[in-house]
Amino acid sequence: MLIKSILTFALALVIVVAGYALVIMFWSYSSGERAGWVQKFSKKGWLCKTWEGEMAMVSMPGTTSEKFLFTVWDDDVAAQINKVMGKRVSLHYEQKVGIPTDCFGETSYYVTRVNVVEEIPLAPGVVVPTRPAEPAPAAPATQPAAPAAPATPEKK
Repeated sequence: MLIKSILTFALALVIVVAGYALVIMFWSYSSGERAGWVQKFSKKGWLCKTWEGEMAMVSMPGTTSEKFLFTVWDDDVAAQINKVMGKRVSLHYEQKVGIPTDCFGETSYYVTRVNVVEEIPLAPGVVVPTRPAEPAPAAPATQPAAPAAPATPEKK
C-alpha cells in the first residue's frame, strides 16, 4: 500500500512538472519589437546549446546605447541574424517568465523573427535613409582653354 501511494505521488508530481513546463514554453508574458544593431551573437552552453545575442539600441542620436540581451532557439532565425550583422534590424521577441533553468537560454527574451530596418527615424517626420545615396551625375568634361597668344609690343 505504501509503495502504491509513493508511485501515485511520483506520477502526480511528474504530471504537474510536465504541465508547468508546457504552459511556460507556449505562453508568453509579453511580446514586442526592439530595434538596433546586433553587435554580439554566438552559440553558447555546456550541455544545452542556445544562441545568445546582444543588441545595441540608441533612442536618440548622441545618447548612450542601451543593451538588449536575447536568446534564439530557432536555427533558421539565428542564420538570418548572422546574415544581417552590422545592419540596423528590428527583432520580434517573446518574454517567457518562470523557466526553471538556464538550459533553455540565458535570458527571458526569445527572438522569433528579424527584419532589416531601411530608415532611421530621428524625430517625427525626419528620417535618415540607410541605403547609399545615388551617385551624383558626373560633371561634363570641359575643354582646357587655349593658351593666350603672346602679346606683341606695339610700334610707335
